[in-house]
Amino acid sequence: MTEASDHPDFTPYDKPAGGWGSMRSLAEIIPREGNAPWVARELVRQNKADGFACVSCAWAKPANAHPAEFCENGAKATAWELTSHRATADFFISHRVAELREWRDYGLEELGRLTTPLRYHAATDRYLPIPWDVAFAEIGAELRQLDPKSVVFYASGRASLETSYMYALFARLFGSQNLPDSSNMCHETTSVALKKTIGVPVGTVKLEDFEHCDAILFFGQNVGSNSPRLLHPLRDAVKRGCRIVTFNPLVERGLERFTDPQNPVEMLTGGETRISCQYHQVRAGGDIAVLMGLAKYLIEADDAGRPLLDHAFIAEHTHGFDAFAAAARATTWDAIEAASGLPRADIGAAAEVYATADRAILIYGMGLTQHVHAIENVEMVVNLALLRGNIGREGAGLCPVRGHSNVQGQRTVGISEKPELVPLDRLAEQYGFEPPREKGVNTVEACEGILDGSIRAFVGLGGNFLRAIPDTARMEPAWAKMKLTVHVATKLNRGHLVPGEVSYILPCLGRTEKDVQATGPQAVSIEDSTSCIHGSVGERPPASPDLLSEPAIVAALAKATLEPNPKVPWDEWVGDYARVRDAIEATYPDKFKDFNARMFTPGGFYKGNKARQRVFETESGKAEFNVPAMLDAAGFDDAPGRFRLITLRSNDQFNTTVYGYHDRFRGVKGTRDVLFMSPADMAEHGYAEGDAVVLTGDHKDGLPRRLEGLKVHEYALPKGCIAAYYPEANVLMPVGHHAEQSGVPAAKSVPVRVAHA
Repeated sequence: MTEASDHPDFTPYDKPAGGWGSMRSLAEIIPREGNAPWVARELVRQNKADGFACVSCAWAKPANAHPAEFCENGAKATAWELTSHRATADFFISHRVAELREWRDYGLEELGRLTTPLRYHAATDRYLPIPWDVAFAEIGAELRQLDPKSVVFYASGRASLETSYMYALFARLFGSQNLPDSSNMCHETTSVALKKTIGVPVGTVKLEDFEHCDAILFFGQNVGSNSPRLLHPLRDAVKRGCRIVTFNPLVERGLERFTDPQNPVEMLTGGETRISCQYHQVRAGGDIAVLMGLAKYLIEADDAGRPLLDHAFIAEHTHGFDAFAAAARATTWDAIEAASGLPRADIGAAAEVYATADRAILIYGMGLTQHVHAIENVEMVVNLALLRGNIGREGAGLCPVRGHSNVQGQRTVGISEKPELVPLDRLAEQYGFEPPREKGVNTVEACEGILDGSIRAFVGLGGNFLRAIPDTARMEPAWAKMKLTVHVATKLNRGHLVPGEVSYILPCLGRTEKDVQATGPQAVSIEDSTSCIHGSVGERPPASPDLLSEPAIVAALAKATLEPNPKVPWDEWVGDYARVRDAIEATYPDKFKDFNARMFTPGGFYKGNKARQRVFETESGKAEFNVPAMLDAAGFDDAPGRFRLITLRSNDQFNTTVYGYHDRFRGVKGTRDVLFMSPADMAEHGYAEGDAVVLTGDHKDGLPRRLEGLKVHEYALPKGCIAAYYPEANVLMPVGHHAEQSGVPAAKSVPVRVAHA
């Protein structure tokens, strides 16, 4: 459904993920966006070795691709980029920004592709067209007047490796280490926890491991909506006897049942595959307790004479086992049940699956990384893997499922606020400058700096930062006080409609479009969730002849801002992206050897992972067991009337991009103004289906936060947990409510109260 309705439909959906439901969804969106023949031709190329990398999720691309190597949301993303709709200069001349702020997120992006650079004019409250050279000159002049430490250079997860490398270099040449990215909002917890425990900041699983695992444990990841192509290896694993156990507060359809749209027999007969053999609805924040329960079961069974632990691996490759084992033994089942919301018997049943599997993969998503004590969540996943030696061998390992297309790759090539993660000495020698050495700001710190006025400018390479961050009602007024805001984008979004004193929108090519530079058509590259690098080539004509590529925009901004540096060949890089890849290889020779020669390897080329080889570059030189100081990751206590709010995406959405108003799997059509609540909580607190309610924040800072216009919808949730859609519910999430150590906003357990409207 493409528009919000005054009479939304709440009809339960009893079909599996995939199947005809996915086909019908695509049959609706592709004609709506127009250019259907182009979209159809491009879908054949999507995620293929000689095609283009999907701009949606970061799941791995197989060497032997399916005929249709795309999922429902990936196809929506391609149709969304290749839309025939255009947001032209005439449109902006005809509409004031104050008027556009009244539009919904869907309506703004459905205007279509941006076609010309724009500058905000406060006197008329309009974005008006501006020549490229004038825009670059003005932006450069504004930046030169600012303290580099007061400027944020944000990158969304869709920018290529080439663009990201150039962008990070631009920021550091300017003197700024403020390079937050969308990882700060999702998997920075992974980067911190895994680096500490196993010596690498990424997962250890490759796609082929799914062909050899005996069990998969899922924690807090909605594969059906967020990375549906993962359903194919899951289905294949189940078909050959692998058992999948899922822990998640909501029952997500993709982890229940799946019909493969590429299997004619299943499509014609209504056949389906049951994905999870067990599904446990842990309460929000209860995963530390669940994982402790699983570990306790294994350790105590091993103590009793049943050999379940890999003692040889533990002795040779780990540190801290004795302290962790003692803590597991000392933790009571009563405490585990109370914190997790699950009975001991259910945890024991799950532990048996893990105990009897020779090789197991542990998968997790933002349901673990977005809590106050999220680091402990991920450390506990590592603990569980270490107990049975499930790191560093075929068919086993850790698999954090990353979100946006190249969010992991950006960190690989220098998008990071942390100087210790970047080879600064090598960059200094390579480009003849002294890079900043102090820590820059992450996303939360950038928000704090905007609120207190210390951040004066924001340059955004893609994304919808202002809509994605917490505390939007507080952030928007502060955002408008910044001196400069610059947005590189393909479409209009809400973040563009709160301009700073001086504000620009710079439209760029999309990944599906042909990028022709001085040496001819260009290719770019991305890194997937499994650390494989893939080439990507666009073939469609650009949405407007006035668009520039992301590398061209970054280079032009740099040249307009910085003094000339003969060691930084911006123009040569723009003319031939292979030269950028040569530069990346020179900076990161261990990861990008023979980059240009290997970038179109089917299935991608693997950048390497020492933990996968059981080489753990930690302080002890071994993989680390860690003892959590708590069993509850939420970071706040339960209290009468206080709920744990889970923010979530709909089936018709990717990140902040809303493709429509049909959350098919949850049976919600025509609205996003929904509060999901369990029948038990509805009965206890006096709510009925369709009641209008108001949510108010209940954070320890005491600041007022309020979300109105929601209607209660009965849904299976653990008691005390409610759910609402992101980013609308971000208004309830304080900037200060974030994961300790990693700074990731704690969006999966926000303290709130509910009242009748």
